[in-house]
Amino acid sequence: MIAVIQMWIFMVLSVVLLAVEVWALVNALRFRADAYTAAGKRTKVFWGVLTGVSVLLGFLSLPYPLGNGGSMLFMLGGIIIAGIFLADVLPALKQVMGRARGNRW
Repeated sequence: MIAVIQMWIFMVLSVVLLAVEVWALVNALRFRADAYTAAGKRTKVFWGVLTGVSVLLGFLSLPYPLGNGGSMLFMLGGIIIAGIFLADVLPALKQVMGRARGNRW
């Protein structure tokens, strides 16, 4: 019984973390390339590839009924990459693009 509960908790956690990683990838691809250099961050290609790798790692960490049943190390690596982007790069991009004033791009 406890093993089933643990499996479901791990599955829900894996799906939620994968959603965060996909959200980071979408945000990485959404901004223009010159916004990255204006914000003093690495290039758009760099962050696009890195967040794409985080989505791949998140997908590989999904448990067996949904995915390949990979290790928790993949899950940890993917969420760290996405977390760095969401906590450091995304706020800088939003500030450069003037999101606080309501501009779309």
